[in-house]
Amino acid sequence: MIGLMSGTSVDGIDAALVRIHGSYTDTEVELIGFENYKFPEGMRERIFSLFEEDSSSSKDICHMNFLLGEIFADAAKKIASQCNISLGDVDIIGSHGQTIYHIPEAVTDCGYQIRSTLQIGEGAVIADRTGVVTVSDFRVMDMAAGGLGAPLVPYTEYLLYRSKEECVALQNIGGVGNITVIPKDGAENEVIAFDTGPGNMIIDYMVSFITNGKQSYDNNGEMGGQGVVNQEVLAELMQDEYFKLAPPKTTGREYFGKTYSMNLFDKCKALGMADNDIIATATMFTAKTIADACKRFIPHKIDRLVVGGGGSYNATLIKMLTKQLPDTLVCVQEDLGFSSDAKEAIAFAVLANETISFCPNNTPSATGAREKKILGKINL
Repeated sequence: MIGLMSGTSVDGIDAALVRIHGSYTDTEVELIGFENYKFPEGMRERIFSLFEEDSSSSKDICHMNFLLGEIFADAAKKIASQCNISLGDVDIIGSHGQTIYHIPEAVTDCGYQIRSTLQIGEGAVIADRTGVVTVSDFRVMDMAAGGLGAPLVPYTEYLLYRSKEECVALQNIGGVGNITVIPKDGAENEVIAFDTGPGNMIIDYMVSFITNGKQSYDNNGEMGGQGVVNQEVLAELMQDEYFKLAPPKTTGREYFGKTYSMNLFDKCKALGMADNDIIATATMFTAKTIADACKRFIPHKIDRLVVGGGGSYNATLIKMLTKQLPDTLVCVQEDLGFSSDAKEAIAFAVLANETISFCPNNTPSATGAREKKILGKINL
């Protein structure tokens, strides 16, 4: 099976080729190969333009949906070839697609309570180009059932990381930060999961602003590690109402994106803050929101926090997070013999396997959905 994922940071397409045995709590996963395939030149900027209402159009989104379908299909072909596996031997492709817009808050329209989300990267194109059954568009059924459509990965984390000996938390730090907490010997309906707030998103924007676009992220946290956190700015950032909201909750680029980051950057510059101090403050903001969420909303003592996603490679961020959670063992996926990069792509292969197995694969305790649902649209 192949899992495909492009996240909030739009770093490219993560493709994981896995062998899966069983389903639900009998699921066993073996990673055969993983690769991140960069988007074609200029594609990242074109996708980013779709996030902003003043730079996108229905025509652009319509076109990009099918273009990304082609690019996702090529990623599936490449990972199979790289692993010397024929596409004819691949049973299922699970594709998350690229989130363009996410509106988790209910809006009353024509008497209906509407929540909505849009992921593009047409699954029908992937299925046609590869000849492999493709499951895509996972979020919409959860939202139809009254959920937030996110987070979805907690279901797979429960299957793969639950423990009888310790309370395990999985913290993904992509563009957005999200946490899954699995109580010691806990049942699936006891899983707690929600978006903690910004992950790498604000840090990345700050680096881009400071370098005039020459850098898109803080490599290994080098810039942030040389700066000093502005505690007054940090305290003000932590007053945002999002952090006080009780789970289930989700957020995204619509809230903590470019406009939010530009306002923060302008404020820091007006205060005369040095560039590295701005990065350090943004980095601590992410660490602080994660730690605050653990202390505020998790009723269990977290024994182990396993960090994944791009943020796990930011040594300064991991150091800050470790200091913020002194009673918790903070580690990264690689410490367990797994891959931080591959984790979410693997998750969508697992979700697709559950879809095909007719197993409900959302986590209502995390998304707020009324009931368990089978997620994903099947393209034959």
